[in-house]
Amino acid sequence: MRHLKTLLCLSSFIIFSILTLSSFTSADDAAVMSKLLNALSPTPSNWSNTKHYCDWKNVICDSTLRVTSINLSYQSLSGTLPSDLGTLTQLTYLLLQRNFFSGPIPSFANLTSLQVLRLDTNNFTSIPNGFFQGLTSLQFLTLSRNYQLAPWTIPTELSQSTSLTTFYSSNSNIFGSLPDIFDYFPILRDLQLSENNLTGPLPKSFGGSKIVLLWLENQSNGLSGNIDVLSSMTKLYQAVLFKNQFTGPIPDLSNCTDLFDLQIRDNQLTGLVPDSLMSIPTLKNISLDNNMLQGPYPKFPSFVTHVTLNGINTFCNNIPGPCDPQVTILLEVAAALGYPIKLAISWKGNNVCDGWTFIMCDSVGKVITVNFTKQGFAGMISPAFTKLTSLRNLYLSDNNLTGSIPDALANLTTLQALDVSNNNLTGLIPKFASTVTLTTIGNPLLSSSPSDSNGTRTGLSAGMIAGIVIAVVILVVVVLFVWIKCYVGRRHNKFGTEGNPNNGKEVFKNIDGSNVMISIEVIRQATKIFSEDNILGRGGFGVVYKGELHDGTKIAVKRMKSVAVSSKEIKQFDAEIAVLTKYSVETQLAGTYGYFAPEYAATGRVTTKVDVYAFGVILMELITGRKALDDTMPDDRFHLVTWFRQILINENISNAIDQILNPDEETMESIYKVVELAGHCTTRDPYQRPDMGHAVNILSTLVEQWKPTCHEEEHAYSTFHGKEETYGIDQHMSFSLTLER
Repeated sequence: MRHLKTLLCLSSFIIFSILTLSSFTSADDAAVMSKLLNALSPTPSNWSNTKHYCDWKNVICDSTLRVTSINLSYQSLSGTLPSDLGTLTQLTYLLLQRNFFSGPIPSFANLTSLQVLRLDTNNFTSIPNGFFQGLTSLQFLTLSRNYQLAPWTIPTELSQSTSLTTFYSSNSNIFGSLPDIFDYFPILRDLQLSENNLTGPLPKSFGGSKIVLLWLENQSNGLSGNIDVLSSMTKLYQAVLFKNQFTGPIPDLSNCTDLFDLQIRDNQLTGLVPDSLMSIPTLKNISLDNNMLQGPYPKFPSFVTHVTLNGINTFCNNIPGPCDPQVTILLEVAAALGYPIKLAISWKGNNVCDGWTFIMCDSVGKVITVNFTKQGFAGMISPAFTKLTSLRNLYLSDNNLTGSIPDALANLTTLQALDVSNNNLTGLIPKFASTVTLTTIGNPLLSSSPSDSNGTRTGLSAGMIAGIVIAVVILVVVVLFVWIKCYVGRRHNKFGTEGNPNNGKEVFKNIDGSNVMISIEVIRQATKIFSEDNILGRGGFGVVYKGELHDGTKIAVKRMKSVAVSSKEIKQFDAEIAVLTKYSVETQLAGTYGYFAPEYAATGRVTTKVDVYAFGVILMELITGRKALDDTMPDDRFHLVTWFRQILINENISNAIDQILNPDEETMESIYKVVELAGHCTTRDPYQRPDMGHAVNILSTLVEQWKPTCHEEEHAYSTFHGKEETYGIDQHMSFSLTLER
């Protein structure tokens, strides 16, 4: 009986608590609704302080007197909404569209029951921070035609609204890029963001979405990039993208089997109108005006009832029909380059010999020269060049071309000159006739064809290029060594006597399969008997000397210490030699992961940009006095590049500088420039990294500005973190680990 009484008392307490809580929250709703009533002008019909708010017209409450729905749409109301309107925590529907409300929109953050929020066609002035936070049930959101809104961006927290089906916010002063969050909206159907100031590309997360209506037209500065993502938006019914800055060709939209309306006029689209666009049976309306479309004038089938093609498009003819064969060939060439807008601007008409830039013809109207030198083109070398049967000269140097040299070019009997230097080409070089002047320098991943025995027309080999790159890196590192030495004021380096483990007459080395023998006497002469004036630096196993052979060939010589070494150390010494040699037939990368660029870990391919990344790591080591990877550090500081770039973001550069440098204000300016260079060199995107020539230019200006203040007799050895080092460099760190790319 006593237990029963206890249970009854507990139950009564719980019921009382629930009723009390309900009373408190409904009382809060009453206060908010009273504020809302007082803020509105005129007073909505049937709203009054003498009536309970749950009895007001178009207000709905639940059984606990909590407000769940407010509908004040189309009533020409004005006023400023109360700031605590968002405390109606049970609110499911809020419809305020088509009025004259002004002032800031109150925060509705964390209204987890809110499903429909219509605020369009008002005079609101601002959207609060965190406005979209926690709206986990939101399905329908409209903010369109709020012309007075302060500029705002679409925040990533909108991704929490995973039930969103409709988002309208045209004419609402949105700026910035579209966030790549649309894969969080599996049932989003309608997206209308017209007439704002959106910029940047279409987000990749559009691909595979269920979006049916896509309105992004008439942005102030224009969305840009290609529209390829439309090809994977298979539920598209209407795509309205006109008056932007989209470039590139129209993609294959054959998988968009419901497409009814495609409005892409007034952009900068190039290339041919794809045949697939004319075979979509549901397509009725299409506008292509005022682009730079090329190729044959398109002829759409009769089921497409409204087509506009006027404006500045550059079709080869004004009526349907094929283009001149040479026009067709050169458009194939342009296709391999992504149809650059630079070509579309001038490649007009049906005669390639009439005003087409970069093209030269002979007296009978045949193309004999194509010159794309230094045009910044990206893409591949098209095999279509071989269809130009009178082509003599093909100049493609100093671009960003990738892929291989088409083998068919070697069969073009009229070809006299081919220049592909300074690109990013890969693979084997085809065997060209001896009459062809071939230039391939500046493509370190190109290699000579095994069948090309003369090797006289293939430019510099990859090994020679690797040697040039290494020589530049050595030069820059030496400059930095001298700078640090003289600034810090360390003592002059008392180089110890180095023994020579090779007491014979010759040094014999097998390098990448090639046997190279150089006599000790020749090496002694080349290095001026290992003169201290020829010293480039010191590694873990000896000193590196510069030298010059009798024929003018520049060499770097590693002189091993006369001490007992293990087999592991011998291998390390070999790795250092492999880095220094100019006889290597291909560029190789050997070293610790701390120096690897991200793309090398993914592809295993060595490029000049990988070199630049590793050089940036070395700059960071010199500035901070830290190693690229340091197991003694916490996880967030273990990887030097990650930690250093975070320092750059937070602008705490002074905290990252090695305290032993102790720079003054003037020197800090130079250090800041080196810090900035290191940041650019280690950018994750290889295409955003500078080339090594730029790095040398930056550092050389600092050397010119700097005036030495130290004395030559000062010793250069010091102790740092308990280890002896020279010029701030750990003597136990091998030269290859310092220079490897």
